[in-house]
Amino acid sequence: QVQLVESGGGLVQPGGSLRLSCAASGSIFNIYIANWYRQAPGKQRELVAIINNAGSTNYADSVKGRFTIPRDNAKNAVYLQLNSLKPEDTAVYYCSADGVGPSGLFASWGQGTQVTVSS
Repeated sequence: QVQLVESGGGLVQPGGSLRLSCAASGSIFNIYIANWYRQAPGKQRELVAIINNAGSTNYADSVKGRFTIPRDNAKNAVYLQLNSLKPEDTAVYYCSADGVGPSGLFASWGQGTQVTVSS
């Protein structure tokens, strides 16, 4: 079973930056598509960013121009770079990925990491 391990959340002031990491544990061959979601208290989970195997990306309108989703295939890792953070970006951020490993296809989620934007 492929697990995704997230890190990088924390408390940051408005206008600040954070970099979230999502790494696949164990051996995998390829990540086909990876996503970052977020869920704020009392709100539904929201898709924030997507990157596919070809490196094509897409972003929610609320984060376009501020967030990016780079990936490092050699490390089986995907990141979320959060810039110009706003209080409304406060949420638990989750990564998910679909791919293939030695045991076949997988679809996994990370455990979530808290991002709090506050002065």
